[in-house]
This record gives sequence, structure tokens and C-alpha cells, in this order.
Amino acid sequence: MTDSALPSKPAARRPGDAPADPAPGAATGAGGDAARAPRRIQSVERALRLLEILASARETLPLGRIAERAGLNPSTCHHLIRTLVDCGYVLNAGHNRGYMLSSRLQELTETGARRADISDFARADLAALSGRLGLGVQLAEMQGTLLVTRFKVNVANTHVIEADEVVKMRAAHATATGKAILAWLPEAQTLKIISEHGLTRFTPRTITSLADLTEELRHVRRNRYAVDNEELKEGVVCYGAALRNEKGAVIASISASMPAALATDTFRETVAREIVACARGLSDRLRLGGF
Repeated sequence: MTDSALPSKPAARRPGDAPADPAPGAATGAGGDAARAPRRIQSVERALRLLEILASARETLPLGRIAERAGLNPSTCHHLIRTLVDCGYVLNAGHNRGYMLSSRLQELTETGARRADISDFARADLAALSGRLGLGVQLAEMQGTLLVTRFKVNVANTHVIEADEVVKMRAAHATATGKAILAWLPEAQTLKIISEHGLTRFTPRTITSLADLTEELRHVRRNRYAVDNEELKEGVVCYGAALRNEKGAVIASISASMPAALATDTFRETVAREIVACARGLSDRLRLGGF
């Protein structure tokens, strides 16, 4: 038998190598492929375990004790904890004082509950507003640096071809809902949003300089409403106003969209007045209800 005809030996596995795939047709256990456990990411499991350990602790824990409870070596534990600290989920209580959970998880839980409820909370009011104006009405909020539409209603089925929602998410500077929120955010947060997404030009009317946007937001604060005057999409005009919670913080905004052909001075005044009144009414209920 020649060398080429000899069966080849499997390559030796080194420590840490992934298990070799079974040969075609080889059995994979009693249940075959269906019996395989779903793939899990070990680093994620370990990070979650660290959060659970810190959540159950009655006091700050030093790194060594966290590593011991998690069954990890100190170096691995340190890298995981450092990442959780950098992401804001864990706090370093100071030199030799150990680590503790931050309020980040609670904030996420509260935000999730609010997102699940605010559309239902405002639904009837926005449907009524759409009916009174004969226009499409939207509710949006900032999720991080993205402007996300949470609810839409168009009782009168007014035909308006609006911009794509994916485009709108990164165009707070060119939308009525976006500007209604930006006007009341801390300056650092507004600059972060602009820095991440820029001031993209969508139409000849789009605001593309920070100085002009700053002046525009000043007008929003003074008038209590924002205007998208064909700035995101030609032929579409929107008016928007902010919603505030019981602490007075802006948590969302509403807007009404109309074809530019309908945007006479008289109708613009009507829409602005109705949008502000609806936003004020919702905000009053939000404050009273502690939403």
C-alpha cells in the first residue's frame, strides 16, 4: 500500500480548541441535532452572574469576593467588572471599598415600562386630535440618540407621503417631533445627538448649521411648539410639541403632518394651537398620574 493510500490520522487537538464536528452520519446523542444544547455566550453568562451577585449583596463587595462567588479567577472577574463599570451598570465605591450595582438596570426597567404604556396612554387623545384636524398625528420619543415614532393615527386618511422612519430616526434636527424634544434637552445631550448623526440636508429648507439649529430651538422654547417646514421631505409640513412627566422632564413629543398645499397661515395657526393644547393636556395628566 502506498503512502497516499494510507488513512490519515486526525490532527492532534490543542488545549482550548473547539470540539471537532462529528463525522457525517455520526450519532449526536439520543435526540440527534435536536438534543444539542443551544449555543451560549460564556462571557455574557458570566457578566450576568456578576450582576446577580452584586444585586443580592447587602453591601459593597471587593473583587476577590465577587470572583470567589462567581467561581472565576480574579483576572477574568476584573475584566468583566471593568466592562460593567465602563457601561454604567456597576459602580466602583472607591479605593478598597469594592463594587456595587448602579441604578442603570432600574432605569432600563422603568424606561421599558414607560415605552410600553405611553402609546396606550395617549392613544385616545391623539385619535381625537387627528379627527379634529383631519390630519395624521404621531407620537415619538428619543431612545438614546435615535428619534423613534411610537404611535401613528390618521382618522381622516389624509394623504401625506412622509419620510421613511429609518431616515427620521437620525433626523431630529429636521422634524417637528425631534425639535420639540431637542429644545428642552440639556445642551450636552443635544450636542451628543448632533455629533452622532450630523445635520444632514434632506431638502433646501433643512437646517444644517449648529448656530441656526440653536436659534431654531430657542424659538421652539418661546413658542412652545416646533415646526418642520418641508425640512425633512418636500411637500410635507409638521407641527409638534413636547410631553412632560410628573417631574417636568420631556419624555416624548406629538406632531401633526399636513400636505404643504393645505398649510395656509390660518390653518397653520389652528394646527399649532391644537397641538400645544393637546400636549399640555397630556402633560397635565402625566403629572397627575405620576406616569
